Amino acid sequence: MEIRTGTRGDVEQIAALHAESWRTAYAGIMPSSFLSGPLLEDRLALWHGRILEPQPAAGLFVAVSGGEMDGFAYLVPRPDGRILLDNLHARPGRTGSGIGGRLLRHALAWAAAEHPGRDVCLEVLRANTHAIAFYERHGALRTDERVCLFEQGFALPEFEYTWAAGSVPMASGPLSQ
Repeated sequence: MEIRTGTRGDVEQIAALHAESWRTAYAGIMPSSFLSGPLLEDRLALWHGRILEPQPAAGLFVAVSGGEMDGFAYLVPRPDGRILLDNLHARPGRTGSGIGGRLLRHALAWAAAEHPGRDVCLEVLRANTHAIAFYERHGALRTDERVCLFEQGFALPEFEYTWAAGSVPMASGPLSQ
C-alpha cells in the first residue's frame, strides 16, 4: 500500500469512498433518509470544493493499492491554532487491516512536520464506538463533548479527541507522497 498526497484526479474516488464509509459506519446513527439520499452528490460537491479551492496548509492523503483507493485522510488548520483531522476513512470491508492506522500515523507525522507545536484534534459521533475505540488505541484523549449540527437538519452528540503537540510523532524519515 502506498500513501501519497491526494490530487484533483482523486475527487470521484474520494467522494465515493466517503459516501460508502458514511453509509456503513453511520447506519443506525444518522437518519436513514440522509444516508439513502443524495449523499454521493453531497460528498462530490464537498470534495470538488476542497480540491479545486484548497484550504491553505491543508493536507490530503490517500492510501492506494493495486490501483484502488483503500482510504484517505484530510487535515486542515483551525482558527484556534489546532489542526483538525476532519476525515479519516478506510474502505468498508477493509477496516481492521491496518489502513486507518497507517493513514493516521502519516497524518499525525505530517501535522508535526508542517505545523510543529500544534495539537491535532478530531470530532467523532458519540455513537460511533468503533471509531472511538480506534482513536483511543492510537493515543487520542477525549477533550470535549458537544452536539454536532448538520446542515441537513439533524443534530447528533459528538466527542472531541486530541493529540497534544508533544505527543504527535515526528516522521522518522521522508513521508511518502
